Amino acid sequence: MANAAEHSGANGHAGVIGGSGRLGAARLLLWALAGALAVRQAAAVLRVPPGEWLSGFHLPGGLPGSLYDAGQFTGTPFAGLVLKPLLGLAAPSLELAWICVTLLFVAAIGLVAARGLPDPVPRRTALLAAPVLTALMMVSLPVREAASPGRTAVLPVLLVLLAVFRVPGERPAGFLVGLAAALQPALLLFAPLLWLTGRRATARSAAVTFAGATALTWAAMPRDSWTYWIQHLAGTGLGVAPDHLANQSLHGALLRLGLTGPVEILLYVALAAGIAWIGLRRAARYAADGQLLLAVAVTGCVAVAVSPTGWRHQLLWVLLAVAGKVGRRAADRPVWPVAVVLAMTLPSDVLLPNLAALAPVRDNVLLLAALAAACAVPFLPRSSPYWREPVPTAYGRPAAARWSRVPLLPFWRRVLSRPNLLLELLLIRVGYSLYSHIRAAAPTSRSLAEGNGSQIHGIERALGIDIEHAVNHAVVNAPWLEAFFNFYYTSFHFVVPLTILGVLYWRRPGDYRWARASLGLATVLALIGFWLYPLAPPRLMPGLGFIDTVHGPQDLANPSYGAMTAISNQYAAMPSLHFGWSLWCGIVIVVLAPKGWQKLLGALHPLITVCAIVATANHWVLDAVGGAVVVASGFGLVYALSGPRRLRASLPGQRTAGQDAEGGEDRERRLDVPARAR
Repeated sequence: MANAAEHSGANGHAGVIGGSGRLGAARLLLWALAGALAVRQAAAVLRVPPGEWLSGFHLPGGLPGSLYDAGQFTGTPFAGLVLKPLLGLAAPSLELAWICVTLLFVAAIGLVAARGLPDPVPRRTALLAAPVLTALMMVSLPVREAASPGRTAVLPVLLVLLAVFRVPGERPAGFLVGLAAALQPALLLFAPLLWLTGRRATARSAAVTFAGATALTWAAMPRDSWTYWIQHLAGTGLGVAPDHLANQSLHGALLRLGLTGPVEILLYVALAAGIAWIGLRRAARYAADGQLLLAVAVTGCVAVAVSPTGWRHQLLWVLLAVAGKVGRRAADRPVWPVAVVLAMTLPSDVLLPNLAALAPVRDNVLLLAALAAACAVPFLPRSSPYWREPVPTAYGRPAAARWSRVPLLPFWRRVLSRPNLLLELLLIRVGYSLYSHIRAAAPTSRSLAEGNGSQIHGIERALGIDIEHAVNHAVVNAPWLEAFFNFYYTSFHFVVPLTILGVLYWRRPGDYRWARASLGLATVLALIGFWLYPLAPPRLMPGLGFIDTVHGPQDLANPSYGAMTAISNQYAAMPSLHFGWSLWCGIVIVVLAPKGWQKLLGALHPLITVCAIVATANHWVLDAVGGAVVVASGFGLVYALSGPRRLRASLPGQRTAGQDAEGGEDRERRLDVPARAR
């Protein structure tokens, strides 16, 4: 949504490809996708038994009784006053009505937010923004948690958006903001924003509405109001402990860092005041610049961050912050939206590895995203020359495919400039994490895997290449050789490919892209093999006498095979990515390395790797053949999608488009680029 306008022409419609028909079809497909995601979300909620779902309200039955006796209800007393009468409805009807109304609110947020984009809005953006945003919200963590009973976080977002963009009168708009604040007190920060942007009558109306709703609740439920506002300051500690991971506020983060007592309180108050000051000033500036949706998103992020309790289901504001544009280059524009979408849809352990040093970041991903939107991300003003026309990406000349029946995809073009580093790191980390999860989830039937292992062993015997047992025992009888292959097997699998990608990114960005794409496609093809053909490696085949040199003796009578099963899928052996990735490294080095000794080292790496995987009894010889097949297929797909890689010597003193864009890279190679790019 944030960068949909960047490819549009002077009239704002040049980016629309294929005319109104294709655009309308795309819009219908996107709405169908949003609807399917909504049905999936509803089905997940409706699978919960009605009685069990109803108990999730944590409210006493009927109007009498305290809201907070059980300590599980986290809403305001006003929210409890509104929700209590609903408990008189039949459980199945209430469950269905609750999820339907919640999802309708989400769709309404998408429609209203799309109408709030700053002018000029290209036609493609105007038509596709609402279904895209709605679909993203349907899969986001806040909406998935907001569908639980008693959580009203979606409604305040809709009330604020309606007040800002759709309600014409000042007092009615303020009334909606006040109701939102009565449900979520930190949203009272919208009153200062309204005041700073000249809507003072709306700000006053919001404050009066909030005060009236709170006073009404004090009169109707004095005990609960005292518990919420005095004993538990704005609900702090209700539901779960304040330092629980669900509390994605600044207060919760400080408690998780080990700070307690007066020191933590003073630091929290000081930081919250600073964040509110910076965030509200930024929001007022964006509102004055005509980016009102961004101003609303920034204020919402501030409200959740500085609140004593900022639950995950209250962080939908972060997703709305993709309305802002970041970066001067077209290649930089996707970084902020992609980072936000990943943070809002994926668990934190997918985004960051499980390392103790990264725990403060991994435990506070949503909070950090909100703080970044509120205080740090340099969103472009509309007056910037890069607002509508970012620095374009340099592309090579389109190359015709030699396979006439396989047309090149029009969007898969050879890019010469270096991609954004942050975006690459995000995608590599998320891609590898998803690969690990999918690999771990592949079928792990012991009988099937051992049966396939016997089949592979039989084929190798028939071909006369069943050398695994002899090599394994020969290496075991040579301790220095065993230590070498164990080290090589465990150390170089990740180090060498990452090093090559890093060197290519820095020195040869044009080659980095096709190399990275071929490695990614090969890995995806390997995942298909893991699912279709679970295979026991030699070390896990009973009765064959293999020795596991890396992991130590395995208890083959125990189907779990000890702790190794918890680390990875032990039956994901065909194809061997240990060999496949090493073969990819060797091919890339041989093709691109400028010196002979470098090419020799590159050629030796897959050779030593295949010896290591066989010697350590971790793979069959045919596993290496499978690894070679998926790597060859990866290179072949890149060839089919983007055409052949072409080299051409340039004239003396001539610079390539890659050098012009990146400040001097690709000195050793010249890509065939059009004259206008040079």
